[in-house]
Amino acid sequence: MPFMRVAVSKLNLSTVIVAALLVVGSPGAAAQAQAVSDWKAVEDVMGRPGQMQPGDVIRFGMPRKDLHVMVGSIAIKPGFALGSWAAFQRVDGGAMVMGDLVLTEDEVEPVMRKLQQGGIEISALHNHLLGESPHVMYMHIASHGDAVKMAHAIHDAVALTKTPGPDTAGVPVAQVELGIDQKKIEDILGHTGKVNGGILQIGVPRAETITENAMVVPPTMGVATALNFQPTGDGKAAITGDFVLTGKEVNPVMKALRENGIEVTAVHSHMLMEEPRLIFMHFWANDDAVTLAKGLRAVLDLTNSKK
Repeated sequence: MPFMRVAVSKLNLSTVIVAALLVVGSPGAAAQAQAVSDWKAVEDVMGRPGQMQPGDVIRFGMPRKDLHVMVGSIAIKPGFALGSWAAFQRVDGGAMVMGDLVLTEDEVEPVMRKLQQGGIEISALHNHLLGESPHVMYMHIASHGDAVKMAHAIHDAVALTKTPGPDTAGVPVAQVELGIDQKKIEDILGHTGKVNGGILQIGVPRAETITENAMVVPPTMGVATALNFQPTGDGKAAITGDFVLTGKEVNPVMKALRENGIEVTAVHSHMLMEEPRLIFMHFWANDDAVTLAKGLRAVLDLTNSKK
């Protein structure tokens, strides 16, 4: 029905979601509709729809589809390692926002200046990959305040980059056969994932509660281990992401990654005031996907992650 696709694309997506959920009429649907509606002002400022996540979090994905980044002969897909995002959660006295902006080197200074002018606190700036071309930097944010004001600051900073706007075609993207055994990988890792833009993405939360400035940080705000698989042909996949670790886990995990043929590409913090103190370890490999999944599982077993 072409007419319906065109009509929906001209509406604010939140309005469509709210209307659809209200029709369902169940208590859970009504609560979801209310949750989405509560964030409409933030969505309007961000200029793109957000996706509700567990923990009453709304997350805005801003993939860098404009960038053509290569690691060796592998073209990096946006959902693999080029996904800017910002996630908001209501807290006492306002809101908390956390996120990660994917930037080219020339974008770093103007984006940093604009964020700080808007009152957004920057918690880290560093690499996640090694040997990529062009070089990409990752700017992490962790701030508190009025949700709409923070959204304005983030929107204005992102506007200084070439980050594309949201897709507005309203046409669902057809699922393409991955070429790797998703179920076997999920069974090995003990967690299910989702396919996003040809990337298998699996998140593994920590078992303990994470707080920042005494406020609980849900896993959906960037404190879950991220395991991403990008198929590279013949059952192989490139893998990247980051393990979320306590200090005592860092060296055992580093050793286990390397013993399983997985390169460690960065070790650093993403936050400033979290408890317990967390270290994020980024990794890379390109090999048989199932073999790599077994290696990642061996590493997961060294961490205090949810089973």
